[in-house]
Parts: sequence; C-alpha cells; structure tokens
Amino acid sequence: MYNLGFKIFQCLKFIQIFLVEKQVIRPGTGPKPTPGQTVTVHCTGFGKGGDLSQQFWSTKDAGQEPFSFQIGKGDVIKGWDEGVMGMQIGEVARLRCSPDYAYGAGGFPAWGIQPNSVLDFEIEVLSVK
Repeated sequence: MYNLGFKIFQCLKFIQIFLVEKQVIRPGTGPKPTPGQTVTVHCTGFGKGGDLSQQFWSTKDAGQEPFSFQIGKGDVIKGWDEGVMGMQIGEVARLRCSPDYAYGAGGFPAWGIQPNSVLDFEIEVLSVK
C-alpha cells in the first residue's frame, strides 16, 4: 500500500493544477457580487492560438459593449464565475484560467481558442445589481 501511495504522489507532483489565478491591477472600492446578482464587466480575453499575448475578444473593441451576466449560475466559464465573485466594483484584475475553468477540451474555434488552452482575462467590474 505504501508503495502505491508513493507512486501516486510521484505522478501527481509533476501535474500542474490551478483553476483561477488572480492578479489585482487596480483595487476596487465597492461591494463584491453574490450568487444570482447581475454583474456588468469590461473584459479582454487573451490566449488566441495558444499565445497568451494574443487577444481574441474585448468589450472595448469598436462596436462592442460591456458584458453582463448572472454570477454563480453557470452562464459563463467557471473561471469568470469564481474569479469575478471575489472582485469589487471598480476593481481591475487579470484572471488566468486553467483549461477546465475556461473552454476545456473543445476550445472555442470561432475565437481561435485551441482545445485545452490556458486563458487570461483582464476584467473590470463596472456594476453589480
């Protein structure tokens, strides 16, 4: 039994596991959203073609508008549901989402997101209702 456990430990120590990493760019001053509230954000997504420096979408692009969603309801990727839940109104943060907290094995071909891609999102919380 000990050997099996040790071998499992050896295998696991080489697997990088993360779900959502958050880097605050500008702190917020307002309240944090709670499940079921509608959150409106500006967002820019990075990771097109597997390159985290390449933008694939932004609400700040010409013709785009801020994006609203009900938080904690599974309407968006898990990385947004969990990452934005901990943000305050006015906060700007960069969320790095592991593949299972982004678009997973299917990717999002229409935006150039490859299967199992790590993605970065720069998000600014504009309002919570």
